[in-house]
Amino acid sequence: MMAQPFDWAAFWEPVLLSLRVALLAGTCTLALGTLAAWGVARRRFRGRVLVETLFMLPLVLPPTVVGFLLLVALGRNSALGRLAEWIFAAPILFSWWAAVIAAVVVAFPLVYQTMKVGFNSVDRHLEDAARSAGAREWQVFRYVTFPLVGRSFAAAFVLGTARALGEFGATLMIAGNIPGHTQTVPTAIYVAVDAGRQEMAWAWTLSIVAISFVMLLLTGRGRAER
Repeated sequence: MMAQPFDWAAFWEPVLLSLRVALLAGTCTLALGTLAAWGVARRRFRGRVLVETLFMLPLVLPPTVVGFLLLVALGRNSALGRLAEWIFAAPILFSWWAAVIAAVVVAFPLVYQTMKVGFNSVDRHLEDAARSAGAREWQVFRYVTFPLVGRSFAAAFVLGTARALGEFGATLMIAGNIPGHTQTVPTAIYVAVDAGRQEMAWAWTLSIVAISFVMLLLTGRGRAER
């Protein structure tokens, strides 16, 4: 019996979708995490500990719990779900956008914590000196703070993107596993193993390991060269 040729088309579909989801989720998470970390690191307010706890909660919750909460929040019976369906003229659940949302939620704590550490490491005297010279807040951030947190910014993006790339539980709950539409590499591996398709499972596993390794390697080299 002749061995069947490797299905490259079936292999590349989840890989390309995962990269698209991970890059978009990593970018969104970086923006949200940076804003949140900036607000928390630069302000003291009542309930700060509670806010930070909520920010970090997705890191310790089981992904299926996060997925279930998102399923309830974005379902067609919820106000947010109906609003999204009205805007996009289609339910957001079981779309590749749902995979992006799931990835953003689970990756947010890593990005937030990384950026918070970066902002806390900035010498406040440098920022105050810029303000005393007449710089506005956006100028202080652009020309003083941001260059000093550049390493944290790069690390946060890589960590957020890598976490989004490997997201499985929450994605499966709200985006499903539709080949060519919402099937990412982690869900494709799960289905391949369940179906006994070891060759495809290995191929997808090696691909996601290689992508994650390269991302972390580039970040490590950037830190070493500085």
